[in-house]
Amino acid sequence: SALSRKMECYPPHPATPDEMSAFHSEDYIQFLGKVTPDNLRGYGNQMQKFNVGEYTDCPVFDGLYEFTQLYTGASLDGAVKLNRGDCDIAINWSGGLHHAKKSEASGFCYINDIVLAILELLKVHARVLYIDIDVHHGDGVEEAFYCTDRVMTFSLHKYGDFFPGTGHIKDTGAKEGTGFSVNAPLTSGMTDEAYERIFKPVMDKIMEVFQPGAIVLQCGADSLTGDRLGCFNLSLKGHAECVRYTKSFNVPTLVLGGGGYTIRNVARCWAYETSVCLDVDLPNEIPYNDYFEYYAPDFQLHLTPEQRENMNTEASLESVRVDLLTQLMSLKGAPSVQMAEVPPDFEIIKEDAVAEKERRSTKEDRSGEGMNDGGAEDDTRSDRGKTKDGRGEKREHEAELVG
Repeated sequence: SALSRKMECYPPHPATPDEMSAFHSEDYIQFLGKVTPDNLRGYGNQMQKFNVGEYTDCPVFDGLYEFTQLYTGASLDGAVKLNRGDCDIAINWSGGLHHAKKSEASGFCYINDIVLAILELLKVHARVLYIDIDVHHGDGVEEAFYCTDRVMTFSLHKYGDFFPGTGHIKDTGAKEGTGFSVNAPLTSGMTDEAYERIFKPVMDKIMEVFQPGAIVLQCGADSLTGDRLGCFNLSLKGHAECVRYTKSFNVPTLVLGGGGYTIRNVARCWAYETSVCLDVDLPNEIPYNDYFEYYAPDFQLHLTPEQRENMNTEASLESVRVDLLTQLMSLKGAPSVQMAEVPPDFEIIKEDAVAEKERRSTKEDRSGEGMNDGGAEDDTRSDRGKTKDGRGEKREHEAELVG
């Protein structure tokens, strides 16, 4: 297609359990790796504990674990490419599963690729901004970074009698992270103009006070008009304006997918937003393709918002805008972090492990005697994190990841 010729496309590596465990608990990852539709009867207790299975919105299906590995690997690969300066924008439309928790699936999200990608970006960038334009609150990402000032989360979402029920405007963070969670609670019928009137001024203020080194943008398409679960009334142009505006700041950006339950419109949305990332104009007529009949009756790219009332009033929108700008103005400038040695990304860790293994086996060949006897030579810990007095590295943000 015209778009794929203008970008570099890569197959993702499947994320390993080791990579996933940077955020998720090991027993949860092991469970996801073992449970299948055929053996789930033997996992009753764990299914309840991890919120997976028949009576949840996170079913067990064939290939579940491989699915999580691929969408997570793709987000990690995008983050690594951004860290190395190999690209300005990395896109993974299969990612953006923002509800998954450390030890629990939620809202059809099993592994939280966003949290893992942000952790990767934090190896190089002192501050990372997360933006979420899905109709649902980005609760899993907010919770993970609720107590740190190194990640700011900005979520615009339907609030009130709506999944997941979090994202109140007064939920602004805790401890070092107080003020760094930004929530815009909205109600049904959001139009392009109303959305823009919140998004742009808040975004301007965030970029001014937080100055992120990298941005992660979750583009859930369930905030579009006509979604089967969402209740906003955005056109493709209104939704994509957030992508265009974020891109205009020229900060390395990881663009992710997310929700979206009227499938033909999800495809329309992410095709159009890919064109926005590439600065390419797309014609409104959808070209003939294998799924052409999905786009009946008009076979056009763009959507017309429904004729219905916006339940967000001028006053309610103004109140949200003023509250958020006030919250942001009360922050003390951008927090700086002493970036000492940059921790390696996972590919390099793997290479190091292989080299270390070879080094140790040749060493054992040379000197069989005195190995593993507790002598100084037997300390195989890496130097990362060690201090002269042996107490380990002082971490400034102890509560960086909250369970």
